[in-house]
Amino acid sequence: MEITLNVEVRAEKKGTKKALSSLRAQSRIPAVVYGGEKGPVSIALSEKEFVDARKKGGANAILHLKHAGGVETVVVKDLQRHPVTDRPVHADFQRISLTQKIEVRVPLVVVGEAPGVKDFGGMLAHDLRELRLKALPTAIPQKIEVDISHLGLHQSLSVGDLKVPAGVDVLDAADHVVVRVSVAKVEEVAAPAAAVEGAAVAAEPESSNTKGKKDEEGKLVKEAPKAGAAPAAGAKDAAKKEPAKKEGK
Repeated sequence: MEITLNVEVRAEKKGTKKALSSLRAQSRIPAVVYGGEKGPVSIALSEKEFVDARKKGGANAILHLKHAGGVETVVVKDLQRHPVTDRPVHADFQRISLTQKIEVRVPLVVVGEAPGVKDFGGMLAHDLRELRLKALPTAIPQKIEVDISHLGLHQSLSVGDLKVPAGVDVLDAADHVVVRVSVAKVEEVAAPAAAVEGAAVAAEPESSNTKGKKDEEGKLVKEAPKAGAAPAAGAKDAAKKEPAKKEGK
């Protein structure tokens, strides 16, 4: 699509920050036109008219920039946007010839619904969102559709599967994957540490070496030694160390 826009030539070559800020305050975009056999030209154009032209003709619309010095036939080569508001703050326009092919990037638009996603819970992954093409300016498509209505689980579409208009050269590799349907990953949830430790304690049997009885509250109580039982090893040693008592004087 071809669109004509009225622009004005800026006197300054580089432009000061104050001058550029003043332009933007008036909702005008500073820009530069370059390429071809002529030198670069600094221009300014209406932000609203430029945005409307992009909406109407797409990112690769052919623009005829009309100013006091003539008409520049161009395409947008680069566009800078404000990081917060996303408004355009500067544009680079490249001169073109309507009889020579140029390289552009065209957006890929997914259409349809993949059975692998709809019926089997898969996930659609986008590996490529733009396609590099070479074509005459008047033959550049605004978009390339990617039909996923037949994709099942573990299936994909590559660049070679896409339909492009006649006379358009595709520059990306034919085996480059565009979209694919894969199985959604399920994350394993670890059991709480306290629960695991509690289970280990509950599973541990009572030691058979534990001697004694439990009282009514469940506390372990040592049994009194039976009559005639041999004294403990520690008691024997203590008896040997204690001196014998002498009777009489």
